Amino acid sequence: MQHGFNAYASAARTAQSAVSPRELEASLLLKAAVRLQSVADDWLGRQRELDDALNYNRKLWTLLVSAVIAEDNPLPVEIKRNILGLANFIFNQTFRISANPVPESLTVLIGINRDIAAGLRGR
Repeated sequence: MQHGFNAYASAARTAQSAVSPRELEASLLLKAAVRLQSVADDWLGRQRELDDALNYNRKLWTLLVSAVIAEDNPLPVEIKRNILGLANFIFNQTFRISANPVPESLTVLIGINRDIAAGLRGR
């Protein structure tokens, strides 16, 4: 049993190390979008999951902002400004959704995450 676990853990580490930072960011953005979409799609059954989904998305964007403002980040200044402006919008929208939760308000966050993930993947 232990041998099987070790093989699985080794394969997981290898797969994880083979993923580029852009692919990892795209995957995390899609994960956040899926969580938000599942709440929106089953509002009556999953509304209680809204805060967790919003918090996950906000924390993800906080990490993205931290990476963008790092001194060693090679992105051009204009792209950094655009990402920071987008993050500011996302944080404000998250606050608005928390104050007045309706499933339709999640659409913009879901769309932004999906669009950025697609861009990171070159689509």
